[in-house]
Amino acid sequence: MKAVIQRVKSASVRCGELEAAIGPGLLVLVGLEQEDTEETCAWAASKIASLRIFEDGAGKMNLGLQEAGGEILAVSQFTLAGSITKGRRPSFDRAMNPEAARVLFRRFLELLKAQYPRVKAGFFQEHMEVELINDGPVTFLLER
Repeated sequence: MKAVIQRVKSASVRCGELEAAIGPGLLVLVGLEQEDTEETCAWAASKIASLRIFEDGAGKMNLGLQEAGGEILAVSQFTLAGSITKGRRPSFDRAMNPEAARVLFRRFLELLKAQYPRVKAGFFQEHMEVELINDGPVTFLLER
């Protein structure tokens, strides 16, 4: 599993007329790979929900989502499982097949909501438009 975690002032995802949007919080782009399991998702959900990457009164990254009053927007992004190390076209050999990824991404969302209930999600296997205002910018890559 790979996840790009961005601290945002706001973020939204659109798919036609459908939209999911948050105010301050985290935009989490998630790429599931063939070897990922529910255990992988549980670990990632716990890690993401407990990150202390919001600034306190002294300007240090010391606050979590709860203290900052933030939300999470989680978006499945299979291209994170792609590789561009060889050739000029990406290889998606490590990406989880869509049917299995759909089930596991839903489970990831359930596990994330169990850790922190203020979670919204993008639209699985759809072409989406994602907008964000990165706060900092603060961006982390989570891999397992």
